[in-house]
Amino acid sequence: MVVAYQETERSESLASFALAEPEEQPLLAPVTPTMNWAAVHSLSQSRPRGPADVEQVTVIRRTATIRRGTRMIKLLSSRQFSGYLHGRLPGGFCYRACDLTMLGGPGVLSMLTGDSTPPDTSGKQVVFGLRWRAIDPVDYHIPFSVPVGDLPAYPGLATISPHNRLGPPVLGTGFALSSQHVVPEFVTADLADLPMPAGTTLVAFTPEGLEIGLYLYLPEQRAWTRMFGPQWRHLVASMPEVPPDQEYVPMNIDHSRWSTLVGQYDGELYEALADPPHEYRVLARARAARYPVDTLARRNHYTEWHGVACTVVRIEGDWVRVRLRRPDAENASGLGAQCVERGIYEAWAPLVDLTIREVDVEYDL
Repeated sequence: MVVAYQETERSESLASFALAEPEEQPLLAPVTPTMNWAAVHSLSQSRPRGPADVEQVTVIRRTATIRRGTRMIKLLSSRQFSGYLHGRLPGGFCYRACDLTMLGGPGVLSMLTGDSTPPDTSGKQVVFGLRWRAIDPVDYHIPFSVPVGDLPAYPGLATISPHNRLGPPVLGTGFALSSQHVVPEFVTADLADLPMPAGTTLVAFTPEGLEIGLYLYLPEQRAWTRMFGPQWRHLVASMPEVPPDQEYVPMNIDHSRWSTLVGQYDGELYEALADPPHEYRVLARARAARYPVDTLARRNHYTEWHGVACTVVRIEGDWVRVRLRRPDAENASGLGAQCVERGIYEAWAPLVDLTIREVDVEYDL
């Protein structure tokens, strides 16, 4: 949704929209003699040709904000779905859920998965999604191709050739490629994984326009519980390693090597849990031990390999799976990195060659 505002009263108008819905406010565009919907769409789909274009598109794009508790979604193909059910975390390109409500069924949504989406066992196309609430806006960047003020840029994503990428091109305007819609897109900060908040769900979008909840994440158990009945079993029947009758799917991974939340309670540091927008507590199986934390931070692991900045995805024996923080054609080719999904480039590196740093990004509770 694009809402117009008077450019001559920009600050007051923007403030009034922010108060209307603090977690999910619409994309805003200034009212000028030349700025109609077609002009906004054209700006969103064209790489800026100069400072004037950059200013116009960024003024509009920066009005699509993320706040604590904003509903986020990452659209998935069936190929990607099982990976999240067995341990993957939110990372890479994602969207505000409110920006996708008017897009229609799987035919349109499939473009945003950045992957092929084959039909399910009933012969119909289905798109899947990972839904969660944002813990903090610091976890998200706009994939601009040029720096804008203090905002980081991802210039390499817009220059990678078609045979070295998956999914549609990255325009560098902060909007998704679309012939009909204006869709603001985000990337997780440094393309890193984010911790999974409580209440995260895996859902399916059917051709009939339905959204079916399939699995709910249980952070204390580090597992997914099934939410769908027999009538929706066909949605997951053809997926690898997804038993449609299994009620409870544990994630058997070492979370100490993944993106995690940490928080302080009574002067001690514990692994923490976030249930945005208001609840942040110690991660504990026993209900009596789920104390509210005094501080909260996201802990990721960073490294450099052959001078290229990376995040650590996981460690297996003497090898480390690294993900490029600012991928481009040169560094992806130099490291032999593989494009595993749109914008995400990963490679294996020997542990002995790396120095791994723990980095805590603190949230303001």
